Amino acid sequence: MHEFSICQSVLEQVEQITRRHHARRVTRIVLSVGPLSGVVDVLLQRAFDALRLGSVAETAVLDIHTPAVIVACPSCKKESRVPTNRLLCPHCQQWQTTLVSGDELVLLRIEFAPNTLSDNGHSVENEHV
Repeated sequence: MHEFSICQSVLEQVEQITRRHHARRVTRIVLSVGPLSGVVDVLLQRAFDALRLGSVAETAVLDIHTPAVIVACPSCKKESRVPTNRLLCPHCQQWQTTLVSGDELVLLRIEFAPNTLSDNGHSVENEHV
C-alpha cells in the first residue's frame, strides 16, 4: 500500500509548513488526487487516520478532491474532459493527446487552528511543497 508512504510524505510537508507559519495545529488538509495518479483515495484516507495521531494534524479533516481527466488534442486544438480509460480526443478521435489534468497529487490547502483566543487562524493555499 504505497498510500501509506504518500501520506507520510504529505504529513511531513504539512509539519514543515505549519512550523514555517508558526502555527501549532492544523484543522483541514485539502488534496487534489487525480484518477490517473495511481492513488486510491479510500486507502489514503485510512493511512491519514492512522498517521495523523500525535502530529499537528491529529484532529484535522482530510478533504480529497478528484479533478477531471482532461486531454489536449494537437490536431483539433481542443481540450476535452474524457473518461479515465479513453484518452482519445472526443472531437476528432486523435489518439496522440496530451494529458492536461487527471494524474496529479497536489497539496492544495492547509488550514491552521487559532494559536490564541484572539487569533482567528489562517490558511495556506497552493504553497509550493
